Amino acid sequence: MEWVDLTEGAKAVLEQTRNMKNDQIQIVEFEVGFENQYGEGDNQYTVSIQEDDYANLKKFTKENEYGDKYHMARNKNIVKIILLENDKIPDNLSEFPVFRQYKFDYLQKNEEAEEEQRDEDKEDQQ
Repeated sequence: MEWVDLTEGAKAVLEQTRNMKNDQIQIVEFEVGFENQYGEGDNQYTVSIQEDDYANLKKFTKENEYGDKYHMARNKNIVKIILLENDKIPDNLSEFPVFRQYKFDYLQKNEEAEEEQRDEDKEDQQ
């Protein structure tokens, strides 16, 4: 399967696993059905990850022609995709942070944290 064959949602997820290759394993977590707009003005874009994107990712990670090895795990609508180092899942996987999350509850937590920060900033200004 070639990169051009991927759906846009699948590309968005895979680009996050490839963006920051260093000595750390890359984990991207997403929710099937997720959709959100990012950026502002002319730089605005939408990330939408639907069931066909998941199927596309599953196929790509099995047939990858680029040399990277992936592991995918799904629990209900939450999926983790892991870019493996040395072709294996480390024993201490829970010690690695999730690099990117495309999940509704993650968005909600971020919005609440931003709101709290704005409230604190207002109090500091008074």
